[in-house]
Amino acid sequence: MQKARIKLASTNIEKINETCAYIKDIADKTGVEIRGPIPLPTKKLKLTVRKSPSGEGKASWERFEMRVHKRLIDLGLDERALRMVMRVPIPEGLNIEIEMVE
Repeated sequence: MQKARIKLASTNIEKINETCAYIKDIADKTGVEIRGPIPLPTKKLKLTVRKSPSGEGKASWERFEMRVHKRLIDLGLDERALRMVMRVPIPEGLNIEIEMVE
């Protein structure tokens, strides 16, 4: 059976959950089979820098971290449902990928 695989990625977890809720509502309305949202491992990008601009003074460090959250949704292949998913409002900073899978 063919299905559409939707991959969502963002640094803001609320945006991902909101978009997943939209897609779930569409699947419920159209009666399409849905699996997910499946949480994938969160990628943590870490950066450590020195506080002082020169090499003098105390060696104090600042640590910055950016988390990239990911979700995976498998949606049964239905033309009407996919058309509705394409019209879902995508917030800024959210990456969405849709591909057809066997």
